[in-house]
Amino acid sequence: MSDIKEIKSELTELRKKIRKYSKQYYDENASDISDYEFDLLMQRLKAIEAEYPELITKNSPTQKVGGTAQREVGVLVPHDVPMLSLQDVFNETEIRAFVTGVLTQFPSAEFVVEEKIDGLSLALRYENGILARAITRGDGVVQGEDVTLNARAIDDVVETLHDSIPYFEVRGEVYMERAAFAEVNERQELLGLKMFANPRNCAAGTLRQLDARVTKERKLSMFVFNLQRAEGHTFVSHTDAYDFMRAQAIKIIANYKVCHTADEVWNAITSIGARRGELPYDIDGAVVKVNDFAQRAELGATAKAPRWAIAYKYPPEEKETILRDIELSVGRTGRITPTAVFDPVQLCGTRVERATLHNQDYIDSLDVRLGDTILVYKSGEIIPRVKAVVTDKRPQDAQPYVISDVCPVCGSHAVREADTADMKCQNPACPAQVENHILNFVGRNAMDIKGFGESAIIALTRAGYLHDVADIYALHLHRDELISSGLIGREKSVDNRLAAIEASKANTPDRLLTGLGISGIGRAAALSLMQAFPSIDVLQDAACSDPEKIRAVPDMGEISVLKLTEFFTSETGQALLDKFRAAGVNFASTPMERAGAALDGKSFVITGTLPTLSREECAALITSHGGTVKGSVSKKTDYLVAGEAAGSKLQKAEDLGIPILDEDELRSMIAEK
Repeated sequence: MSDIKEIKSELTELRKKIRKYSKQYYDENASDISDYEFDLLMQRLKAIEAEYPELITKNSPTQKVGGTAQREVGVLVPHDVPMLSLQDVFNETEIRAFVTGVLTQFPSAEFVVEEKIDGLSLALRYENGILARAITRGDGVVQGEDVTLNARAIDDVVETLHDSIPYFEVRGEVYMERAAFAEVNERQELLGLKMFANPRNCAAGTLRQLDARVTKERKLSMFVFNLQRAEGHTFVSHTDAYDFMRAQAIKIIANYKVCHTADEVWNAITSIGARRGELPYDIDGAVVKVNDFAQRAELGATAKAPRWAIAYKYPPEEKETILRDIELSVGRTGRITPTAVFDPVQLCGTRVERATLHNQDYIDSLDVRLGDTILVYKSGEIIPRVKAVVTDKRPQDAQPYVISDVCPVCGSHAVREADTADMKCQNPACPAQVENHILNFVGRNAMDIKGFGESAIIALTRAGYLHDVADIYALHLHRDELISSGLIGREKSVDNRLAAIEASKANTPDRLLTGLGISGIGRAAALSLMQAFPSIDVLQDAACSDPEKIRAVPDMGEISVLKLTEFFTSETGQALLDKFRAAGVNFASTPMERAGAALDGKSFVITGTLPTLSREECAALITSHGGTVKGSVSKKTDYLVAGEAAGSKLQKAEDLGIPILDEDELRSMIAEK
């Protein structure tokens, strides 16, 4: 590619995609693509930047070794030895090139091939044989987070070594076995809490819990895979260190093989890959390491990765199966979602028999038909996806599949909305819409009422207790009935849920506005509106008499204003608000006490995960010092506050030349005035 404009265009697109998928993985616990596909995007980005280093930006995804060190649990601790990432490769040729390169320099070199556990890195420091500190990877180079109390709650973490060695630091991987992960999600569902998408994210969140009892309860595991540093004992090789660790009862990577040639290395990688579905935990690759420590030291490392090790990433596991049915479900907005139901297959060690087909356009692009043989894989080793149709195995009588214009739940008319790929039920009283609307209302981003998961809401709705979102505030009138029926638990469970409902009445009005489920009014828009209007009553008056006041609110588009106006002027909307008023739900914002004027007249957008602040806390910090917080980036935005796994907003800010701040820079800006 010779045209620099084309190169810049591809770089922009690659960075945009990588940030998007990173955000999905870390913030949303899901991803539209597999880890393997993500790694290929990153490899392409690295290749272009290596050829055109002048085009590297400081915010490029390649410029971070690890994540941002967090501070939820404890203090930040300096790394004695950097916890670097490994270079990823994806084919046999690259593996052989690595092995050949090492053997050229060290003809007698040995290689250790072992599983690459899909978890999170943790360093354990022992002083005089006693566990002194456990540190997360953090930024990988400078510092990590002290999680010692939680580490002590992991059964696999040895607290006292048999030998009282002065200093001994090892690095390992914290993970969850699939069975333990299933138990956690069952418990989350019973408590009405959000379930985890995969074992890795669950393990990461658990290790940062403030309560070490939660860590113990969730049954985390740990393998140690490397000696970082030792004093008082000399080790000559990786396997020598493993022998010592085994003698100390430290749990090391169980399945490893010492190899001497490229053929042996590749055969070991193939062998690990063949049995990965039989393991009780997830692996996402195999690691090849030089065994001899003196050779490692001579090979050295780059700024981001050691030259003495390499990670082979397995391609996603795929299986053929037969599509037996396409089920249709209806969401809160009436959107009809098709789901493929197929003969069960084993993928990455779990039974899979369903996968989303998204919408009619997705079905058409695959040309998937009932009775087809389809190719199924797991995106990110977690989310089942339909990859393709094996057309040469298609039944002769198979017909193209078209989503009906009749709602599968209530039988009402369904239409495809203009300029979208979505079919939507047109009946606002559709039971499926009501249930999902209430689930949105009680959710974490809206009224955050604990104890009301999907099963509880469905039970209450189908039993006739809930007809709209305001009915949740009338449940206390049915306390005795609910206890005697056991519909949502016994006395203590019912009373806890009713108490959570009562407490939610005092929530700030932006949460209520979010929970109303008005199209285009998510949490960011609701925050902006309630910064501009002192109460929902005043906002309703503006919607009914002077919508121009709403249009003046930053980021309020025409469609959002229209939907707000439709809701506040409709009989249904007014009746709903009257029920909330009668129940005593808070409609008014509490004037925020000004802490300073350092940010007067400045507008900010917040994206990604910040080290110490939630987005709400960051927004409150900004507004308390005179700034305003907007939901989207535009030419009028003064600053973007970006954290880990920032997505498209970061890209847009870069494109517009908007200054980008991290949390520390924001705090410094406030402190300077």
